[in-house]
Amino acid sequence: MKYTHILWDFNGTILDDVQTGIKSINTLLERRNLPIIPDESYYKDVFTFPIINYYKRLGFDFSKEPFDIIAHEWVKEYMENVKDAGVNDGVMHLLERLKSAGIRQYILSATQSEMLDSQLGFLGIKEYFENCYGLDNIYAESKTALGKKMISDLNPQKALLIGDTSHDYETALEMGIDCVLCACGHMKKEDLVKCSCFVFDSIKDVEKYIFDTI
Repeated sequence: MKYTHILWDFNGTILDDVQTGIKSINTLLERRNLPIIPDESYYKDVFTFPIINYYKRLGFDFSKEPFDIIAHEWVKEYMENVKDAGVNDGVMHLLERLKSAGIRQYILSATQSEMLDSQLGFLGIKEYFENCYGLDNIYAESKTALGKKMISDLNPQKALLIGDTSHDYETALEMGIDCVLCACGHMKKEDLVKCSCFVFDSIKDVEKYIFDTI
């Protein structure tokens, strides 16, 4: 089999939390009398990594209010709103199929570790993953260093990262592993296709690619 290790991004790839993110950030914008995000299309136009640059695009002024305060406020809103979010279509089927095929699965996320663990527990899918790697802070800066540390225990030639953003592609590139992106999450397809990897419209399409490749 070509791939023996699958690394999943979490937010936007496994978790269908785009609307959760919009609702949470709009609450913060409204409190500061800043223009809100009108729709999902606009959100995907402005979303970027590191997250602090996304906030800047939305009009937050860190010379007046520290990013740390805003980040903690967002986490509070997000953790309340995310209770209504489920997994993306096709995720459960692919998780189960990979498990049945004996392929080892991991999560590599820019989410803070404790938040990630809480969400996996709430969704009831923790059992599918051999290990889950999240950041030690809430600022979602980059998971590249975490990925490079993680890959030391894997065979890069047999590992695939599934993500939904250009940052996932950049992370996979630094790790020396293959990557596929799904346009079901936080970035629009027009931006994803600029990455030198396969881009799919759904997790079901990702599944077909993985098992046709194997």
